Amino acid sequence: MHQKAPYLLFISILFLSGFSCKTTKTETPEKWSIKMADAVMQRYDTLAYYNGRTRAGWSYDVSLLGAAIDKLGDTDPKYSAYLKTFIDMLVDENGHIERYEMDKYNIDLIRPATTLFTLAQKTGEEKYKKAIPQFVTQMESHPKTQNGCYWHKLRYPSQVWLDGVYMGLPFLAEYAKEYVQPQWFDVVTHEISTVYDVTLDAKTGLLYHAWDESKEQKWSNQETGQSPHFWSRAMGWYVMAIVDVLDFLPEEHPDRAELINILKKTLDALIQVRDPKTGVWYQVLDRVGEDRNYPEGSGTAMYIYAMAKGAKMGYINNSYLELANAAFDDMLKTFVITDDDGMPSMVNICGSCGLGGNPYRDGSYDYYVTEKIVKNDTKGVGPFILAAIELDR
Repeated sequence: MHQKAPYLLFISILFLSGFSCKTTKTETPEKWSIKMADAVMQRYDTLAYYNGRTRAGWSYDVSLLGAAIDKLGDTDPKYSAYLKTFIDMLVDENGHIERYEMDKYNIDLIRPATTLFTLAQKTGEEKYKKAIPQFVTQMESHPKTQNGCYWHKLRYPSQVWLDGVYMGLPFLAEYAKEYVQPQWFDVVTHEISTVYDVTLDAKTGLLYHAWDESKEQKWSNQETGQSPHFWSRAMGWYVMAIVDVLDFLPEEHPDRAELINILKKTLDALIQVRDPKTGVWYQVLDRVGEDRNYPEGSGTAMYIYAMAKGAKMGYINNSYLELANAAFDDMLKTFVITDDDGMPSMVNICGSCGLGGNPYRDGSYDYYVTEKIVKNDTKGVGPFILAAIELDR
């Protein structure tokens, strides 16, 4: 374990504070965003060793957690330093990134590159700017389906997963804005709307986890190419991608209204399958309360984030903000515990779900409800912090 010893200075301040004033005043409760970020940082000196990892890696999930913590940097520079320390383990002075392999055409590897914009802006260091173009190069040659959607990975030919929308498109949208390359905005909006069309279930408004253009995969519907189930986190990735892309998409872009409409329709469909008992969302979204299905933390946090941010930015009305606040309370009750070390932990997070591969993942109901459940998984804790920041909680 890479645990930190308590700071003597912190203890000294606590000790002295007892003598600092004679009047009694009510202290403002510490925000959940701070409490969860502090728990991560006190348990692990660096994200490289988070939750059993043995080295730093160019991975979407750890960088997501680091980026979420970095957003607290305005309250204390230690939060931004935590992300920088991790990314600096991987990016050298020439912008070369250790363990990034472009020729794998893995769209997951684009996601961590969003941190390069942040670090370049905050530090002015050239190495982060030098690292950015290689990811644009990947996306220029990344394989696509005939309707123009990025394959999830080279080893998953003709497959489009909802996950990939978040992994690739916010990076491209930010690049388009920062480097004045507006052609990428069209790529981004086309992908979001096309993925919606090919994964949509018209009856429920929910989106299936993936679509196989070739219809060759065992998991794909032979008529539609869609996978069989609605996975909590997959839809979370999708709605988070939309609200993040809208940060950069110009107001006058012709597809902006369509993206906002898709966001609203998708959130409305998700609200319909929110569990009325717990107030959160289940691993298999439309099978609430069924055998072995369970309340799932990462998807819940992602929906709260998307609703809160969408309402605050004016894309959707304030009723979604009210719902997000209520769901945040329910998330605390369902997923947040005080752990043995006295700090908060997040439970009931699906560790990972995919399709195909070896051993083969068939996308069945049994598959989704039997994958490993992980405490404090990055893909839950990161969105939790993001949601808490949006709600000022």
